[in-house]
Amino acid sequence: VTVLLWWEPFGRPRRLADCRRRYNISGCRISADRSRFGEAQAVLFHHRDLARHGPGGLPRGSPPRPPRQRWVWMNFESPSHSPGLRGLVGLFNWTMSYRRDSDVFVPYGYLYAPPAPRPFVLPRKTRLVAWVISNWNEEHARVRYYRQLKEHLPIDVYGARGLALADGGVVETVSPYKFYLAFENSQHTDYITEKLWRNAFSASAVPVVLGPRRANYERFIPPDSFIHVDDFPSPRLLATYLKFLDKNKPSYRRYFAWRKKYEVHVTSFWDEHFCKVCEAVRAAGNQIKTVQNLASWFES
Repeated sequence: VTVLLWWEPFGRPRRLADCRRRYNISGCRISADRSRFGEAQAVLFHHRDLARHGPGGLPRGSPPRPPRQRWVWMNFESPSHSPGLRGLVGLFNWTMSYRRDSDVFVPYGYLYAPPAPRPFVLPRKTRLVAWVISNWNEEHARVRYYRQLKEHLPIDVYGARGLALADGGVVETVSPYKFYLAFENSQHTDYITEKLWRNAFSASAVPVVLGPRRANYERFIPPDSFIHVDDFPSPRLLATYLKFLDKNKPSYRRYFAWRKKYEVHVTSFWDEHFCKVCEAVRAAGNQIKTVQNLASWFES
């Protein structure tokens, strides 16, 4: 199977994955060479680059689009940060995104049960609450909530408006903290990003989440693995609960009970996505469909 990247994401050339070696997916050729358009079974279009180039940047006419070739729309931003959706009617055959109802579903992370669970050791926790933020916007719900929460307990902010990250990056910075503010930049169905999977779970901090509603998170992770801001009538009462857990070790440790059964997988951008498309093409056979109204589906 040949999968062609029409644009490499964000225009950054990269060494393309060996799907067999990395993900045990055989028979895949990932290419950014547009001269292979005629032979590609699938062509991947990254939405941010499509928005930059406009629909005029899509392949046109010569050579003609092969009849069984699948055009795959790929996007991992939320609808709030995905301009230009309205003009994309009837162009694509498949969607690939973090949404569970995508044709090719690639979440930012997931839990899996290893054949033999490894014992979980909680790192030493000497600090209370951390938040890493690169895109600071006073209009975002997460910044408004943070401003109220910090009135009631100390929060160490890293990134755009705060401290520098430790050597080694986010996970090393967050590991000494008991809680991490896994606040999404916008609230949409299934939009649960590396803020939860990497920044909180990989650092063994309890995520305090602001994103889709609790029931949406529970489709992916156990109910006792996180704290949702919606569980509390006010930021003040959330702060009171975090202070209680800080002083009550057995109650705090209950947020790690799920670690006896599950390990965390953080999705690798972008190799994993490209290889998943290849796997999906091989599994799909000859069925071809068209996504008629991309915007109404993605914004729902």
